Amino acid sequence: MLLTPYLRRRPRTARSEPPPRPRDGGRTVRRGRRATALVLAAVAALGAAAPPAPGPEGIGDRLFPQLGNPGYDVLGYDIALDYSGHNDRPLPAVTTVTARATATLDHVNLDFARGTVSSVTVGGLPARFARRGEDLVVTPAVPVPAGAPLRIVVHHTSDPRGGADGGWIRTPDGLAMANQADAAHRVFPCNDHPSDKAYVTFHLTAPRGVTAVAGGVPVPGGDDGPRPTRTFRSVHPVATELAQVSFGKSAVLTRRGPHGLPVRDVVPASARAAMAPWLARTPAQIAWMERRVGRFPFPLYGLLIADTRTGFELETQTLSLFEKGLFTEDHRPSWYVESVMVHELAHQWFGDSVSPRSWSDLWLNEAHATWYEALYAEEKGGRGQAALADRMRQAYTESDGWRADGGPPARPKRPVAGQKISIFRPIVYDGSALVLYALRQKIGPAAFDRLERAWVVRHRDGNASTADFTALASEISGHDLSGFLHAWLYDRRTPPMPGHPQWKSRHVT
Repeated sequence: MLLTPYLRRRPRTARSEPPPRPRDGGRTVRRGRRATALVLAAVAALGAAAPPAPGPEGIGDRLFPQLGNPGYDVLGYDIALDYSGHNDRPLPAVTTVTARATATLDHVNLDFARGTVSSVTVGGLPARFARRGEDLVVTPAVPVPAGAPLRIVVHHTSDPRGGADGGWIRTPDGLAMANQADAAHRVFPCNDHPSDKAYVTFHLTAPRGVTAVAGGVPVPGGDDGPRPTRTFRSVHPVATELAQVSFGKSAVLTRRGPHGLPVRDVVPASARAAMAPWLARTPAQIAWMERRVGRFPFPLYGLLIADTRTGFELETQTLSLFEKGLFTEDHRPSWYVESVMVHELAHQWFGDSVSPRSWSDLWLNEAHATWYEALYAEEKGGRGQAALADRMRQAYTESDGWRADGGPPARPKRPVAGQKISIFRPIVYDGSALVLYALRQKIGPAAFDRLERAWVVRHRDGNASTADFTALASEISGHDLSGFLHAWLYDRRTPPMPGHPQWKSRHVT
């Protein structure tokens, strides 16, 4: 995520490991009983008065303790959404969650906050359900043993009328998704934490004349009738915060990127001509990134241009979300707009393919996206943009203040109440890119470049932490960097910059 330019504090003209994941969550059912005990339990569950459902749970993320749910690992989501053509009405939906139980479960929590649930089945059998805070608590007819497959089908609505706290965003002619940091569960039931990535399939039904697109690869078929259903399937695992769906009066523009990579852009039909020159630059930007970090990690890419003001741009996987105004407000130089495009593009490697293990590892996403944004701006900006070293020197000047305001890079302060995206403070952007600059000064450009390439290969399609980054940096450089990086990532004051002992940060009391 990159805050919209006119909202960002910019001097730029222009795994801390999470707590151990609970394995039972208080859900363990005693074993060793005869099979009749399970039958009696099922009868009691369906016929007798049910005890109160357990309350909300979470995996204990330091920044979002109620997000995620223990006891299972999601393998895939299959989500059907039926859009009426009106963006102020709930969408009928069916979400199927395929998972594996990691503990014996007598109940299962899903994150779900906005919509009405009409029925739930587990393993094909009707299950009880109750809403507890922002959790949907499901009690299966028969407890699910540890290691067993888990299939939950939820019939529900998905309500886009929820306001400004994420999930669906309404455009003049439709809808799009903005799920970062904790808003996917405002669209569909899920295990809403980036540590539990899964494959995602969307089935999108809409009136003919409405363009329906999702992240992932389009599946042929489904174009018949007045309300066609189009299917899109990810071929790499996706964090819930990175899912994307768009309904609207949109044009879909296609072209080819490096080595034949499909590039698919979704833009307001009325702005097609105005957007085309900007979108034509994406293939060269992908090639620029590939020269630095290796092959693009997904089978396609593109931009979703939304005619709205969200306050940010967002790296939704394979289909990054951008505000239309970034491209149509003519006071911004071309190199700057392109550098913002590169920021979200870089996230496809750093944040999407390699996702954070906890939200405290967010700096790994934003430091790298800011780093490549700055390198691109230095190369393309000419005299209108400060060199990378100048930008980092300015960041160093502000760094102590950013740490005081938002915490050190790898231990950010918790979000402001009611403002979940307030974790996206300056310290995770230039303040964290400064850590990468210090590391490159310490180990040299050649080792740093090897580290960047090794990072996205070793952790591709997975999750990685601050500790993982420190370990790999030490391995690649041949030196123990744990003390050096700990100071840069966790200390209240900014350490001295290698090679620039004269740099000073403004004193903060």
